[in-house]
Amino acid sequence: MPGTEPDIVDVIRSKRDGLELSDAEIDWTIAAFAAGRVADEQVAALLMAIFWRGMSPAELSRWTEAILSSGERVDLSGLSRPTVDKHSTGGVGDKVSLVLGPLVAACGAAVPQLSGRGLGHTGGTLDKLDSIPGFRSTLTAEEIRDQLETVGCVICAAGPGLAPADSKLYALRDVTGTVESIPLIAASIMSKKIAEGTSSLVLDVKVGSGAFMTERSQGAELARTMVGLGSHHGLDVVALLTAMDTPLGRSAGNALEVVESVEVLSGGGPRDLVDVTLALAREMLDLAGIGADPARALEDGSALACWREMVVAQGGDPDAPLPRARHVETVRADCSGVVTRLDARSVGVAAWRLGAGRARKEDPVSASAGVVCLAKPGDEVQSGAPVLELHGDDASRFDRARAALVGSLEIGDTPPPAAPVVLERIGNPRRAPRA
Repeated sequence: MPGTEPDIVDVIRSKRDGLELSDAEIDWTIAAFAAGRVADEQVAALLMAIFWRGMSPAELSRWTEAILSSGERVDLSGLSRPTVDKHSTGGVGDKVSLVLGPLVAACGAAVPQLSGRGLGHTGGTLDKLDSIPGFRSTLTAEEIRDQLETVGCVICAAGPGLAPADSKLYALRDVTGTVESIPLIAASIMSKKIAEGTSSLVLDVKVGSGAFMTERSQGAELARTMVGLGSHHGLDVVALLTAMDTPLGRSAGNALEVVESVEVLSGGGPRDLVDVTLALAREMLDLAGIGADPARALEDGSALACWREMVVAQGGDPDAPLPRARHVETVRADCSGVVTRLDARSVGVAAWRLGAGRARKEDPVSASAGVVCLAKPGDEVQSGAPVLELHGDDASRFDRARAALVGSLEIGDTPPPAAPVVLERIGNPRRAPRA
């Protein structure tokens, strides 16, 4: 009968059998779940069916739209700067957001980075910023807009009203083994990014042992899916596939990564971190129609000045000492030679076990815990020289952290071939720089 509500069991059966869900079925399912009218176990069954059967582009677009419709959208129209954001799928030592927001803002864009906290072996941007004394990551919509106008960038948590259905869906995916579904990942990321109101978006899709997507083909599929979703919803999107077999930069851990981020903002820092940051910055500025050179903003101090303004605007003290671990231990090279491999996932797990990460969203994290990579692939080392530094406040955690690193670092006679940090670009052709 016209007007009859779908039946959730029929929706589950349809997707289980490989059929395409209708717009009405998707709209009703998401709305009913968000309102608590559908049981968690039924939606869990639907998520597992989607995991195995996938979604067509039309289904995925509607699924994303339904999630968007469950909450509010941020209105960033009327700002004096063009808006552009960046999202990373996460990796070990990935502190790029801390550098990128102030850097692109210093070049003239408004960068609204609504970020999250870490889970497992990949760190969270807000966890890193929490190590700065006084820093406030919960802001009102008015505060976000004001800061974008005055400073040019903000890094904060997404409000509870932004795509709330996604939070409920993710909580179920997390406990039902359906996190790795490419359509569900794409809808989760893009629903929040579209809701935050930015005009354009650059995606950093990390691939390798330390990334969520270990295979390049998977990463490329996810990138293409998200670029397509963004285009369908009127968002200008470009994705870069970047390497995550080796930790990015030299540190993995919250305060340790803030220190390294400030080094890059001051014109220094590890080459791989600088290269990834500049590649993403150029894409963001291109989408925003700004012809500035981000490398110059690192050299002339304007990016660092913008970082300091952002930290102060959000209640933090950019000059305050950051937390330091009570215990520091080293891992030493067992022979002389050249480092040929340093496994990103192993380093991430070690940092997690030292206290830098969490197993559940409600777990606390240590601001000072983490791992410093004193040697990376291509570096020469002598037998007995320190190659890794373990930082932590709880001495009982060190044995398990060391266990995670067994076999993670390999030393040989021949340097490894140079590996690019940016593997592929997916999206529209680059535009000519604006005069």
